[in-house]
Amino acid sequence: MKEQKKVVIALGGNAIQIGDGSEEAQRQAIRKTVSLLVEIEKLGHQMVITHGNGPQVGNILLQQKIAGTKGIPPMSLDTCGAMSQGMIGYWIEKELDDALREQEIEKDVASIITRTEVDPHDPAFENPTKPIGPYYTWEEAQQLMKQTGAVYREFPGRGWRQVVPSPQPMNIIEHNVIAKLVNMDFIVICAGGGGIPVIREDHKYVGVEAVIDKDLGAEKLAELINADILLILTDVDHVFLNFGRPDQRPLRSVTTGELKKFIEEGHFEEGSMLPKVEAAIKFVESKPGRISIITSLDKALDALEGQAGTIVEP
Repeated sequence: MKEQKKVVIALGGNAIQIGDGSEEAQRQAIRKTVSLLVEIEKLGHQMVITHGNGPQVGNILLQQKIAGTKGIPPMSLDTCGAMSQGMIGYWIEKELDDALREQEIEKDVASIITRTEVDPHDPAFENPTKPIGPYYTWEEAQQLMKQTGAVYREFPGRGWRQVVPSPQPMNIIEHNVIAKLVNMDFIVICAGGGGIPVIREDHKYVGVEAVIDKDLGAEKLAELINADILLILTDVDHVFLNFGRPDQRPLRSVTTGELKKFIEEGHFEEGSMLPKVEAAIKFVESKPGRISIITSLDKALDALEGQAGTIVEP
């Protein structure tokens, strides 16, 4: 029998949202994702599942702002983040539980609303960069900025999208609870969207208007629960050099030192592959014996067997 590993899986947006973004379309995407997670479970590893929430929390936030125009008090961004965690966590929990029972696998699944502590003086609060919600035309974005005061930025070839501060995660508040559940052999769904950002004021945690990068949040969680592998799933099979160009080249096995050099050379796009690479480096360097893998959802199983993806080692 192979050695059991503790694996933190960071699901990308394509694992949740496809098509028109309706509830049924998202549930269909999650059903496909869950079928893969069951196969990973069969390998005998302990799974902790994290996920993105950018489109979902953006849509919830927009719904809140529209409700505000009707006299219904809108909820804050951190509360909208909690709503998205509960919603997506419920979808994954239900579909995974159903799939496990169909395969006659006795395993309990738990979804945990998760908070992430950040530094109130993090410079990110002065420079919003994290995209949330759908894409808009220039005209639509201008109108929304006037109506809501939110900041929108152009993403070439795709349109305009709201951006919010994205401070660095310092601590996952619920990491002890998550670790205990994993040690009891639960599959845990947590740290959705990187966790709900909070700051510490005296003896209290206070929610802030920000969004944590999901991959950096997953990395911090993986450190704190003493995981062996950080598996970051995205929409490409490998990390590439010169991505999108005729001379693009996939990275298969790479060291943290090599990746740092490639970052300096500007190979990875900010807000896209860069945070994934940074999370992978940070996790591998946090303790000897840890590895990170970046690959697509379809290649995840092969990647855990060392047969696919970009495998990051010391």
